[in-house]
Amino acid sequence: MAGQPEVFDCKRCGHCCRGSGGIILTAKDLRRLAAHCGLTPAAFLAAHAEEKSGRRRLRIGQDGYCVFYNHAIKGCGVHPARPDVCRAWPFFAGNLLDPDSFAMAAEDCMGILKDAGHAAFRAVGLAYVREHGLGPAPEDGDEVPGALRVGILKRHGQGDDA
Repeated sequence: MAGQPEVFDCKRCGHCCRGSGGIILTAKDLRRLAAHCGLTPAAFLAAHAEEKSGRRRLRIGQDGYCVFYNHAIKGCGVHPARPDVCRAWPFFAGNLLDPDSFAMAAEDCMGILKDAGHAAFRAVGLAYVREHGLGPAPEDGDEVPGALRVGILKRHGQGDDA
């Protein structure tokens, strides 16, 4: 984003692709991923997803990484079609709202340039989320992961332009 300070430079470490439960699929994600994989949504869900607590999420492989993480390329094997929550990282609602969450995320993610500061991170993150159309889509209803609920910033008086 031209004119914006540098606040994130992905190092392709895969840390954000490791662990279970974090990649909730919205209706928009499911359509995009299924089309990318040449599958029907039902076939995609059967092959690559599971349901937990009433939510659809991507499975993880035996190595503990997302089923689509490709170690050979050190990245996402379905990158053009990746879910919105992956597209949004590290600009999650909590990291944009709360300086302490931002600091904790920066400790785990070496791509977050914490020296830029939380205010710059929030400004760039809000612009990024808007520019890329990340967040709730009408067909998703309440199925949007909390990480993408940047509208919360308005309720906290921190994102009148969110």
